[in-house]
Amino acid sequence: MSYQSILRPGLFDGQTIIVTGGGSGIGRCTAHELASLGAQVALVGRKPEKLDAVKGEIEEDGGKASSYPCDIRDEDVVAATVKQILAAHGPVKGLVNNAGGQFPSPLAGINQKGWETVVRTNLTGGFLMARELYNQSMSKTGGAIVNIVADMWGGMPGMGHSGAARAGMVNFTQTAAVEWGACGVRVNAVAPGWIASSGMDTYPDQMKAWIRGLADAVPSKRIGTESEVSSAICFLLSPGASFISGDTLRIDGGASQGSRVWPLPKAKNIEVFNGFHRAVTPKIFSED
Repeated sequence: MSYQSILRPGLFDGQTIIVTGGGSGIGRCTAHELASLGAQVALVGRKPEKLDAVKGEIEEDGGKASSYPCDIRDEDVVAATVKQILAAHGPVKGLVNNAGGQFPSPLAGINQKGWETVVRTNLTGGFLMARELYNQSMSKTGGAIVNIVADMWGGMPGMGHSGAARAGMVNFTQTAAVEWGACGVRVNAVAPGWIASSGMDTYPDQMKAWIRGLADAVPSKRIGTESEVSSAICFLLSPGASFISGDTLRIDGGASQGSRVWPLPKAKNIEVFNGFHRAVTPKIFSED
């Protein structure tokens, strides 16, 4: 099988697109879809073994990928990595700022180190990648950037460090869209809600029941798929979105629009899109 994208074949032929956090989850899925549409995908992340595994999958499927181990929180390393990618592949047309991470904790239990680590990962790292790519390439050639944030409207109880960082990334998206637009650079964001991704298996056991019940808070009574996020990312990178910049697209089944006061009835007529031929259901949903 191959990736079943809703976008036309060859859409990104001849284009190099960077995907940070490309070794797992939404980043892995997006890298696969971009490669299936003809892109040369540059996978960036902290763990070489994960990047190489996804690179191998993409090449096995007939796509083109390369891997670049990089800690996006390190300014000098980011600058060197972007330079290396440009030297290998020429101008980069797209950046998917997907790398991120957090841990569950109420605000009162987060120390300064934990707070700063999450903010550096979810905000500073994305800024550094975008800035370096703009300065080294996109300011001369144009391009598109898609930042991955999260459903943090109304706060993000239990993960306030991540919520603050993601809100900052939304504002960065808006600012960069204005400052960089004259150079032909578009900057947008997508905000996934609850998505069935490998990251769900990283949370502690005490959160499993809560995670399994997340679908009850979505109007469609389900959680999303990785490919439902990837398709939006690929669209925002495409020429079809050439007049869209500074916006954030929520991909959450309407969950962030709702109110706890409004009762959610039993869902019906629900359609699910899953074009990722290598998608794996998180273990948490297959456990007894």
